Formats: sequence, structure tokens, C-alpha cells
Amino acid sequence: MEVDVTRKIPRIEIDHSRCTVPFLCAKCVRTCPQAVFLVDSVKVERFKETDPREPGSFKLGTESRFKCTGCNECVDVCPVDAITITWPQ
Repeated sequence: MEVDVTRKIPRIEIDHSRCTVPFLCAKCVRTCPQAVFLVDSVKVERFKETDPREPGSFKLGTESRFKCTGCNECVDVCPVDAITITWPQ
């Protein structure tokens, strides 16, 4: 198996002021064919369940940015326009 070391990795920016409840939405997570995104809990309290409806309790991140093909399906499906993908020159 050959690995293309010259392939450029895109920059995926997430506007967390717009994407406030990613656990409830998760449209980009379900849509991405390469499984680039993940939702992680930010607010964790011992012996208490984290409320997914509370803004800021979960955060959307990019787990495998190198797998992004630039299909822009995540950008198109995001209801709050919180995702932008740019490619390095």
C-alpha cells in the first residue's frame, strides 16, 4: 500500500458560536462519508448526565482531518453554516 505524502490536508474550521448543540444536530457527523467529525462532551460533572440540549455542553471536532476529500457535504448540510473547508496552496 502506497501513501501519497504530497497530498494536502484541508483546514476545517468550525464556528462554535453557531454550532452550539452538535450532539442534537450531528448532521455533518452522519453525512460525512469519510467520518471526519466527532462530537465530544465539554461539560462533564461527576455522577450527572450531560444535557445535550444545553448549549456548549458538547463540541464538534475533527478527528480525521487527513481523510477529508473536500466533497463539501458537511458544509451543505449544516443548518447554521458553521463549517468551512479551505485547502492550502
